[in-house]
Amino acid sequence: MIHEKYAELLRAQEELLGRRNTKKESFYNGLYDRYTYPVLTRHHAPLYWRFDLNPKTNPYFMERLGINAVFNAGAIYLNGKYYVVARVEGLDRKSFFAIAESDTGVDQFRFWDYPVSWENDDEDETNIYDMRLVQHEDGWIYGIYCSERKDPEASPFDTSSAVAQAGLVRTRDLKYWEKLPNIQTPSPQQRNVVLHPEFVDGQYAFYTRPQDGFISTGSGGGIAFGLCPDILNPVIQLETVLDEKRYHTVYEVKNGQGPAPIKTDKGWIHIAHGVRNTAAGLRYVLYVFATSLEDPTQVIAKPGGHLIAPYDEERVGDVSNVIFSNGAVVNEKNEVFIYYASSDTRLHVATTTIDQLVDYTFNTPEDPYRSLDCVRQRSALIANNLELLSQG
Repeated sequence: MIHEKYAELLRAQEELLGRRNTKKESFYNGLYDRYTYPVLTRHHAPLYWRFDLNPKTNPYFMERLGINAVFNAGAIYLNGKYYVVARVEGLDRKSFFAIAESDTGVDQFRFWDYPVSWENDDEDETNIYDMRLVQHEDGWIYGIYCSERKDPEASPFDTSSAVAQAGLVRTRDLKYWEKLPNIQTPSPQQRNVVLHPEFVDGQYAFYTRPQDGFISTGSGGGIAFGLCPDILNPVIQLETVLDEKRYHTVYEVKNGQGPAPIKTDKGWIHIAHGVRNTAAGLRYVLYVFATSLEDPTQVIAKPGGHLIAPYDEERVGDVSNVIFSNGAVVNEKNEVFIYYASSDTRLHVATTTIDQLVDYTFNTPEDPYRSLDCVRQRSALIANNLELLSQG
């Protein structure tokens, strides 16, 4: 017999899981739609992940293994369904991956019964998170994640310094996962590594972020590009920075690739995250740039400012004032679903189309980098608009 409280909690959760999502009417920018509810929260985690349902071993029906947050998710669209590989964080601060699926991509996501797991002999790997999911033209689905461990160079009394590297797994069906060697780069720290969906010059191509420290980029920084001939021996010898951090921008402290770039007729469109410093701490937003179809290291368009920033209740959470994305998909209608997390707490979706994304990327003015130049840019827009309005 199962505790009567379980039935009560299950009814409430089924109501949550079955809830339809609607576009947020209070938000409009002509580019993408925001939605009323997050698509995943800690409350979406199955009750049998959290509670021991056996009254003999849990007479008070206590939550034994609680869930703190569900956020940064890789994403893929397969056979008419939307799948996200979410970062789920337990109350013990350890993150793990879990797959949720939806027929619509904007609501009614349900987790699979079990979290994602694979065989891994690396005993020093302590925490795993932020998987980028890429369907490569070689036929495999690859997942690149942050593999974190205690810094072996830290003093015995330093229990917070860490080293991050890029873990690599692959799958055919999202069910069985094969662990491959970690990706090696010249950088001492490596996060936000993303696999390019196609071969480049017959090699596997990666977007990396050279970084000296776990948090600080130091002498590194920027979104870089590198090649490796063998995915089973993923060694990148050279990282070439293609998108640098820059003073007094939304990516002045650091930046990193989000999901894999989206291929369009005009170029590869990249959704990246940028970080700047504020009096209240670091602020994370998303921004966009495009690279050439012929040369993926050449940036050919870069709208000024951010694409998505924290909005209303999205500003508050475990790490406030943060928007982060590592998952986006395009369906057969050329609709784009950008899965983004807010404040390291919950997962949202924004929807647009390829046409809108291309228009934004290639027709929005670039950042002129100086206030008075920004005024001239805006004044030109105002003058054109006032002339148009005067004509009735």
